[in-house]
Amino acid sequence: MRNIEKIDFAVGGQALIEGILMRSPHFNTIAVRTPQGNIAEKKEKYINITARLRALNIPFLRGIINMFEMMIIGTKALNFSTAISLNEEAQEKADKPSIWNNITLAASMIFGLFLAILLFKFIPLFVTDFISSNSEAINNNYLIYNFIDGFLKIFIFVGYISLISLLPDMKRVFMYHGAEHKTIMTYENGLDLTVENARNQTRFHPRCGTSFIIVVFLISIVLFTLIPKNPNFILNFLIRLAALPLIAGISYELLKISAKHSERIFYKIISFPGLLMQRVTTKEPDDKMLEVAIHSLNLALNLEEDYKNKNDIIL
Repeated sequence: MRNIEKIDFAVGGQALIEGILMRSPHFNTIAVRTPQGNIAEKKEKYINITARLRALNIPFLRGIINMFEMMIIGTKALNFSTAISLNEEAQEKADKPSIWNNITLAASMIFGLFLAILLFKFIPLFVTDFISSNSEAINNNYLIYNFIDGFLKIFIFVGYISLISLLPDMKRVFMYHGAEHKTIMTYENGLDLTVENARNQTRFHPRCGTSFIIVVFLISIVLFTLIPKNPNFILNFLIRLAALPLIAGISYELLKISAKHSERIFYKIISFPGLLMQRVTTKEPDDKMLEVAIHSLNLALNLEEDYKNKNDIIL
């Protein structure tokens, strides 16, 4: 397959069930290893909302939009990869839009949001509020209150990820996560997309979603300290929930800047917690996984090259 020598745009990705999603400026591509050992693929043209509507491509707002876009795209890709990894013959069915597929997508997103809010918003705040109600020192110091809340979020997140990493299927997803990072690093370092080159790259990447989540937790500690505490627990919870998009927007901008200035001390400090957490969320992949990641990225790069040259594109 062709390779693009000049790096003039960024790519991102996501680990799936036995596969990889790659995102370039104009396309989403998926490669999944089938039970028969082949690589099934899916290609679609997709341009970010902020790229289509320039008025929305402003700091903070674009981070919020990107978060919701990735939820939708990622959930659809995950459902596709699950179907293919179970049965190669399911590709046509997984590709075909249907009411059932839309219901499944909506249900997956709603359940994921509910679980995330329960684990990383409601439970930490509930426990912090309980501790505060039994400690006058904490109740009178809002900074300590928010630090405990933030610490509990990180503790629950690390514990949750560590536990699911013990499951064989999730361990493979984390290995594909490592393959995704290694492949993107190969591309960003201007090397040919081969298994040999990818194998030698680091599996830690500063733009990873893991880093984004950790930064969100840290930013929330600072931001919530600036927002007056409501004595009513439910109102306090709803205020923090409403502030989540703003926190996501701030975190997105910080990571975007830190990726461009990764050699500066300040941005190294910002990126460090997320890179440290990637030691759990990424594992060393095998060569077969690297082949899938390279296949997916090559699909995206070749489509981008055809798009740039105004060639006919078959999806």
